[in-house]
Amino acid sequence: MDDPNPLGDYLKARRELVQPADVGIQSLGLRRVPGLRREEVAMLAGISSDYYLRLEQGRDRNPSVQVLEALARVLQLDSAGVGYLVQLAQQRPRRAPRARRESVPSGILTLLDSLDLPAFVEGRYFDVLASNPLAEALSPGMAKGANRMRAFFLDQRERDLYAPHWEQAAGGLVASFRASVGTDTTDPGFAQLVGELSLGSEAFRKLWARHDVKVPDGGSVMIRHPQVGDLVLRREKLVVREADGMLLVIHHADPGSEAWGLLGLLRQISAGAESVGQDATARPADGVDTDSTHK
Repeated sequence: MDDPNPLGDYLKARRELVQPADVGIQSLGLRRVPGLRREEVAMLAGISSDYYLRLEQGRDRNPSVQVLEALARVLQLDSAGVGYLVQLAQQRPRRAPRARRESVPSGILTLLDSLDLPAFVEGRYFDVLASNPLAEALSPGMAKGANRMRAFFLDQRERDLYAPHWEQAAGGLVASFRASVGTDTTDPGFAQLVGELSLGSEAFRKLWARHDVKVPDGGSVMIRHPQVGDLVLRREKLVVREADGMLLVIHHADPGSEAWGLLGLLRQISAGAESVGQDATARPADGVDTDSTHK
C-alpha cells in the first residue's frame, strides 16, 4: 500500500485523536471535525495555519526540529511517537520497490534450538523466520513461515488464543508493527500484507488508521491454550544485533507458578507429537518392501 504522504497522514491521524479539552480549548457548540482543527494545532504549536496545512498536504516535508518538537507537544506524542515523527520528517526519497531478504544468524538458530522455552525469531514485517517446537505448540502464529499479523487478524484459532483480551492485544500489536516497519515500506510484500489485512479485518483497518506507534517490548501475555488452559506468560523481545529489525521473542514463566507447570505439560505434549511425527516419517508405507533396493 503505497503512501505518498506519510508525514501528513500521521499528523492528521494524531490531530483527530486529541480532544480540545486535552489542550485547554473550550468547545462551544457542535464541532464538524474529530479532534483538533488544523488552525488550533498551528496556534498551539506557534506556527502559521498555512504552514501547518502545507505539512499535512505534503507540500512542505522539511519541518525544523523546533517545529517537530512543538507539534509533538501539541499532539501529545509519547517517546515512540516522537521518534516515528522524526523518522517521517527525515525520510529520504523513496527507492524502487524491493523484496527484503532476512536471514537468521546461525548462532541465533543454535540458541533457539537449545532453549527449553517457547521462542521464535521475527523479522521487521513480523514474519516468523525461525521457531522451536514449543513455540509452534503454543500458537500456530509462532510457527516458522507464519506472519504474526496475518495470523492474529485472519486466523480464528489465533483470535481464540488471546480471548478475552484480544482487542487490547490487537492495538498493541498494530502499534508495534508500525514502529517496526518505520519508513521501510518499499518491500512489495509489505504492501500486499497491509492490503490483505485491510480487506480482511475491519479491526485492523481501524487500528491502522490511528497511526499508533509503540516500540516492540516484552511484558506479559495471557494465552488461552486449547490443550493446557490459560497461561499467563512473560514475554521478552531481544534485539538480534547482527540483523536489522530482527527480534528473538521468548515466552517464560516464574518457576513454581501455575503457568510454569502448564508450560511443562505443553512441553510433554509437544515432545509426544514430535515423536509421533518422527515415527511416521521413519515407518515404511504399507506394501513397500524395504529390502527391494538391495535385491
